Amino acid sequence: MNTRIHQGTALITGASSGIGALYADRLARAGHDLILVARRADKLRELAQELTTRTGRSVETIAADLTRPEDLARVEDLLRRDASITVLVNNAGVGATAPLLQSDVAAMDRMITLNVNVLTRLAYAAAPAFVARGTGTIINIASIVALAPELLNGVYGGSKAFVLAFSQSLQHELADKGVRVQAVLPGATATDFWDVAGTPVTHLPQEIVMPADAMVDAALAGLAQGETVTIPALPDIADWNAFEQARKAMAPGLSRSRPAARYAVATS
Repeated sequence: MNTRIHQGTALITGASSGIGALYADRLARAGHDLILVARRADKLRELAQELTTRTGRSVETIAADLTRPEDLARVEDLLRRDASITVLVNNAGVGATAPLLQSDVAAMDRMITLNVNVLTRLAYAAAPAFVARGTGTIINIASIVALAPELLNGVYGGSKAFVLAFSQSLQHELADKGVRVQAVLPGATATDFWDVAGTPVTHLPQEIVMPADAMVDAALAGLAQGETVTIPALPDIADWNAFEQARKAMAPGLSRSRPAARYAVATS
């Protein structure tokens, strides 16, 4: 319990269970008051009471379906005007495991709305306020499918690739303004995500499934170590660094006045 140190307020979306609830616990223990956002008011109230009893922190709850414009607008407004907020955890999201041709396009559209549009709007609401105060942290929960889109549903992979690219760009833009941005790329994690996505976690090889508390603890350790991209399961950070170096090495050749010679295209 930490009732003396106050680290500001952390606003966490998708906070009623799983990864979001664990972030709430860890950040409260670290000295943050909390604003918990999720659809289920009853589960939020129960979690808030538990956290207040356990940590002594102030916990506010907002029952909201962030895919509804009016609910999203309420949270955006709070991020803009509440000067106590120092951390935004963009955790709300949904996944899918079925191939695209077996998926419902309306469900895919809802996935894009939550995983991409909502995350972007909340970050856009928080970032100017953080910049104005010269401090703040935005944690965006992505997925390893951002790097390996062939593993699961392609729309899900595409949405998480957006989260990774958006986070890297935002960190590049805001690093000298006192704002931290972290993208977290979990692998398979033991939460109810898999049941909702269509493949129960019990159907996965257990050697690839990480306990949710270990995943969150590793992600927060990565944040403390200054990582912009945290992949909790990756054994050697040198592999990520090599990937990034290879990506950046291509940059000078990505935009040129002539097509590459291998295409044998004549230019005037």
